Amino acid sequence: MEGSSSASRYDETYAAWRADPEGYWAVAAQALDWDVAPRRIFDPGMGVYGRWFPDARLNTCHNALDRHVAAGRGEQPALIWDSPVTGRSATFTYAALRDRVARVAGALAARGVGTGDRVVIYMPMVPEAAIAMLACARLGAVHSVVFGGFAAAELAARIADAQPKAVISASCGIEPGRVVKYKPLLDAAIALSPHKPQHALILQRPEQPCELTPGRDTDFLEAETAATPHPCVPVAATDPLYILYTSGTTGAPKGILRDNGGHAVAVLHSMSLLYGLKSGDVMWTASDVGWVVGHSYIVYGPLLAGCTSVLYEGKPVGTPDAGAFWRVAAQHGVKVLFTAPTALRAIKKEDPEGRLLARHDLGRLEALFLAGERCDPPTAEWVHALLHRPVIDHWWQTETGWTITGNFRGLGLFPARFGSGGKPAPGYDLRVLDEAGREVPRGQIGTLAIRLPLPPSNLPTLWNADARFRSAYLEAFPGHYNTSDAGMVDADGYVWVMSRTDDIINVAGHRLSTGAMEEVLAAHPDVAECAVIGVKDSVKGQVPLGLVVLKAGVRREEAEIARDLVALVRERIGPVAAFKEARVVARLPKTRSGKILRGTIRRIADGETYAVPPTIDDPAILDEIAGVLASVEK
Repeated sequence: MEGSSSASRYDETYAAWRADPEGYWAVAAQALDWDVAPRRIFDPGMGVYGRWFPDARLNTCHNALDRHVAAGRGEQPALIWDSPVTGRSATFTYAALRDRVARVAGALAARGVGTGDRVVIYMPMVPEAAIAMLACARLGAVHSVVFGGFAAAELAARIADAQPKAVISASCGIEPGRVVKYKPLLDAAIALSPHKPQHALILQRPEQPCELTPGRDTDFLEAETAATPHPCVPVAATDPLYILYTSGTTGAPKGILRDNGGHAVAVLHSMSLLYGLKSGDVMWTASDVGWVVGHSYIVYGPLLAGCTSVLYEGKPVGTPDAGAFWRVAAQHGVKVLFTAPTALRAIKKEDPEGRLLARHDLGRLEALFLAGERCDPPTAEWVHALLHRPVIDHWWQTETGWTITGNFRGLGLFPARFGSGGKPAPGYDLRVLDEAGREVPRGQIGTLAIRLPLPPSNLPTLWNADARFRSAYLEAFPGHYNTSDAGMVDADGYVWVMSRTDDIINVAGHRLSTGAMEEVLAAHPDVAECAVIGVKDSVKGQVPLGLVVLKAGVRREEAEIARDLVALVRERIGPVAAFKEARVVARLPKTRSGKILRGTIRRIADGETYAVPPTIDDPAILDEIAGVLASVEK
């Protein structure tokens, strides 16, 4: 457990928002440059549940770049690219980044891209990915970033849905030990899609150049060099900034829509409120621009706040070792590091005693933030013991664009409780509901839901799919947004996100959280990471099954470890859990963002048909898991 660094102003700030929500966001909006300042803060009659800043106009790129240059800070570093997979790095000042973005915007405009047009971006972690996003924002065009290396069929579905006028891509991506050719995937996707983009800008990487398609493709850098710089185009605050398709979708892709005004206000506000950062500070979000975390806190959040953002093309381990994160943080003077718990577990597995961390001077690092999935307490305690810095787990979703809960450095930290995601951010009226939509008492598990209206930056709807938005998020609990996460709020107001609602298992009539069982397994000294799923059982309905990955160097017998784990769950949760099976596996199937594919594991265990998720990091893992599960007694 982590103590508070100072008296927290959380309670009074949250109460001030509750007392005057529109007044709260009106003040936050004053931090931006507006072409037409908002007079109306929220209109409940617009859109599906209302719209923020409906009468205002602004340009997000201007606020992220041009206004900092105009304020005399053009020579401050805006973006640091660190690429251990290529051995290269580069630093871009605000002035230099603005100039490149203006030229790429000009190149797009010369190809007919304007306000409201869509541009699909299919890029590795290179500076040009962020430049492409900002260039779209400069024009008022709508970008849709698709994770680099996504399968052709998945990319085709997104092209078909967004109907982009142009695509921006690269010849390849670089992974440890291999080069991923992007251009054949892009060509195959365009061939599959009924919609054909008119133009493609292709960044030729020296590791694997590609052939360009005549009449459609243009070399990215050549187009940029030849272009006339384009000014920022003001758009309505309610106009879309981007579409981001959720990972692991089946059927028609689900495009999360983000508006310009609410997004800029909330994400900028979160930089000081949550992360405690100010202009000139260095933030490193170890994610990918293909995910919402990369949108909000590699690109837009740090630049809106005038910070320096690190864009990292590498892995937590293997580029070159488990000390990579600490090297980057030390080398670039990172003040706040934001990553996923799975990255820490990978580091812990390879370097449990933190010997590689000890080689680096982390004197400028002030806090570590975690999100993407709930961080098990043992991992949080491990990294806290090594860093002696606040370790802050916070909970949010692609749909929200910024945190729902957290611990707020800008207000002074309140005491942390490892395993909890903190307390609700101002803007979120969070409730815990039972299946009938009734609020449950504190300490009881239910569905976490947000009372409407959603705060700024949350999705106003899905791309071209209002009815689908209502059915997916609003109909289960009228008047609320259904997060589809299960959890509870304890007596002191801390929020505990245990699992997705479909990870609550029913064992002989008892509703149990697999997340709570995972917490027990992760506390075992030999366990690096784990997953618990509910497997069909003819007597109890479901029974839990634990899969664990052991730390490097463990020599004990697997059967002995499994017996330990069963005893631990029985001791800490009780016989009611009916936890009798734990199996050791070499690795767990995950998405590229590090989320464990528990639903896919469950379908394999139950003998159900399953599709290989398009977001999976390595499909071969599924065969390994199937082999282990085949020996489990049903």
